[in-house]
Amino acid sequence: MQRIAYAQTPVELPLTLASAADPGPVPGCDICAALAKERALARSRGDHSKVSDCNVEIRNHPHKELKQRGQR
Repeated sequence: MQRIAYAQTPVELPLTLASAADPGPVPGCDICAALAKERALARSRGDHSKVSDCNVEIRNHPHKELKQRGQR
């Protein structure tokens, strides 16, 4: 009896490294600005792992939302 390893053929997902998918730095945040600069340098060197690391850090970097005057 022949063993079947997969019910279907494997699905191949595209690898996208487009800069359009990169999170943007929050305006006025020095940490986000530094990470964006580091990401650009990593991309120019072809270090896609570092680009991904910077994207994760920018996305997960905490920012306190500023409340407008008069709001509680």
